[in-house]
This record gives sequence, C-alpha cells and structure tokens, in this order.
Amino acid sequence: MAQNLRWLYLGRALRSFVTSFLTVIFPLYLAQSGYGAPRIGLALALSGVMTLALVAAVGPIGDRLGRRRVIIALSALAVAGGAAMATSTAFAVVVLASGLGGVGRGGGAGSGGSWGPVFPAEQPLMAAAVRPEERTAAFGLLSFIGVIAGAVGSLVAAVPAILVAGGMGWLAAYRVLFWAGAALAVAMLAVALPLREERTPAERETDQTPPTLSFRQLLGRLALTNGLNGLGFGFLGPMLTYWFYRRYGVGPAEIGVLYTVINLASAMPYLGSSRLTAYLGSAVRTVTLTRAAGLLAMVTMVFMPSFWWAGAAYTVRMMLNSLGMPARQSYVMGVAAERYRSRIAAYSSLPSQAGAIVSPAVGGALMDSVIDIPIFGAVFFMSLNVVAYYLAFRNVHPEGEAGQTPGA
Repeated sequence: MAQNLRWLYLGRALRSFVTSFLTVIFPLYLAQSGYGAPRIGLALALSGVMTLALVAAVGPIGDRLGRRRVIIALSALAVAGGAAMATSTAFAVVVLASGLGGVGRGGGAGSGGSWGPVFPAEQPLMAAAVRPEERTAAFGLLSFIGVIAGAVGSLVAAVPAILVAGGMGWLAAYRVLFWAGAALAVAMLAVALPLREERTPAERETDQTPPTLSFRQLLGRLALTNGLNGLGFGFLGPMLTYWFYRRYGVGPAEIGVLYTVINLASAMPYLGSSRLTAYLGSAVRTVTLTRAAGLLAMVTMVFMPSFWWAGAAYTVRMMLNSLGMPARQSYVMGVAAERYRSRIAAYSSLPSQAGAIVSPAVGGALMDSVIDIPIFGAVFFMSLNVVAYYLAFRNVHPEGEAGQTPGA
C-alpha cells in the first residue's frame, strides 16, 4: 500500500493549511457577529467536547468499518462545516460546525497537524504503507509537511483585512475564507478516495498475530503517560500567551511573530527523528531524551531577561519536541496490533486532552501568587511523564527494532 503515502501526505498538507487560517479567524468572526467573550468561550468549550466524542468514535469505527471510509466521512463533515459557518451565525450552527466539521480548531504551533478526529484513522494507514524500518521517517515527513503547510496557511488569515481595505465588510470577508475552507475540504475528500486498505474489517478482527502488549496493557500505559503530559500541556498551552504578556509586557504582534518562527523552526527536526532513533537504537530512548532536554530548555525560560530570549528557549523546546514526535507516533503503531490501531490512537489521546482541560483553571488561580506557575506546572507534570514513559516502555520493542545499543 505504498501508493497511499502520496495521498496521505497531500491530505495532511490540505488539512493543516485550512485549519491554520480557520483557527485564527474563527473567534474573530464570532466577535464580528455580535458574540461576547462568554458566548465565544462557551462555543469553543462545547465544540471541544464534541471533538473529543468524535475522536472516541473514530477509533472503533475505523478499526471495524475501515479507516479510508472514516477519512472520507470526516472530509464531508468539514465541507458541511465550512459551508454552515459561511451561511449562518446561529449558536447551534456555530457549535455543530466547529465540533463536527473541525472549523477553527488547530493543534498549536509546531504540531504538524497531529491532532483531531482524522488522526486515529490516518496513523494506521501510514503504518501499513511502509516497512517497519521506514515507519519513523515516514511519520517525520508527514509532520514536516503539516508544519510547512500550516505556516503557509496562517498567512491566509490576513486576507480578510485585505478585502476590508478594498471595501468589503468584515463578515463578508471572513465568509470568503469559510467558503474557501469548504472548497479545500472537497479537495481533502477527493484525495481520500484513492486510498486503499488491503484487508477487510473482518480479516482485521481475526488477525491472530500476537502484539507485544495486549490492548488493555498498551492502552493503560499510554493513558497514564499521556494523561500526565496533558496535565503539563494544560498549564502551558492556554496560559503561555498570557505569561508572555504578564512577564514581558508584549502584545499579539510580538507573540505572533514568535509563533511563526516556532512553526518554521519546528519543521526540520521532524526529518531527523529517524536518524536519531537509528543511532540510539530505540524509539523510547529518543522520546525520553528529547523530552528531557526540552524540559531543561523550558525551565530556563523563567530566568530569561527578555521576551525574545524566553521565546528562543521555548523555540528550542519545541524543536526538541518535534525531534521526538515521529518516533513516538511510529512506536505506538509498531507495538499495537494492526486490528486495533485506530482505537489505540483515539483512546490513548483522550486522557491527554482531558488533562489539558483541567489544569488551566488551576494554573490561572495560582498565577497571581506565582507568575511563573505555567512554566513550573508544565515542567513538573511533563517530568513525571518522561519518567513514567521510560519505565512503562523501556523493555517493549516494536517490529523492526531490537533495542540496539546507541551507535550500533
């Protein structure tokens, strides 16, 4: 199924490109439509809950009915979501469009599109399209493409301002981009059609190849480690912009430039993940070392004298995170039995997302007393994640990896 690669790469590029500009304009469009901050926050919260439910549903559906069908269905929902946002600002429509259609929901700077309900269907198809020894390199290229496409797509968010300068109203200008998003979702659907799955869902269920860990063992270990990581990300992700503002007095212009730099700087390390894993002889070593080094870079942020020095430290952290991410994604697919890879990808991400919902409230409550609590809280829980991840998986090797010594 090597021919699937080109379509999966193209699909990731389209998805990252579209969501990068829709994520920026979505809350601004709601504000121009007369929504206040409480209603915008409620819409985002409800759409987030719907997205979590959709991710959970994609796992078993993808494993049983086929991952290609799931991607086609999600692309169709994205078409409907973009069209709905372009034609109505009713609250129910906004929530349905953003939740089911993925309108305006991105994965953060440098994420490479590794998020959302398509992810659990995409990952097993990627793993099946290459040989085990090529898997990490393929995942690295997939994320690299996603980051570059996202960086380019973020520039499209400036289009409404250009249209307004030419005489168009703000609402009409935003709707142009929602229609563009719907059209590009049609393209996503088109590139999903040529995807192929060699085995039927019935054959997948009767696959008796013994996995390294049972479904429950693997899911339990991933749930623990991802939950800890989610608690850490919850301190950092939503609060980081506010921390930069409070700590250094910077505004959206400076932070926007920093995030653009992060996106571009995070791209190249994705391509080096397979080489580092080959040198270290283990994906678990790669993930552990890159995450630990990234946490050291993050700690230095609280000692930096200026915004740009702190931003440079955070950029280094994100580059190290990018270096380990393909190894982690490849590893999960490698140790999971093929017949339940979509469920593993979906269910193992839920604790992370749930943790990220809880910790921002704690961080916000403590920040007036300890201004650096977003950094300290993130480092604390992510350090627990590094230790737990290493202990849980250090002796578990996927197909194509024998746990060689570094440099062997």
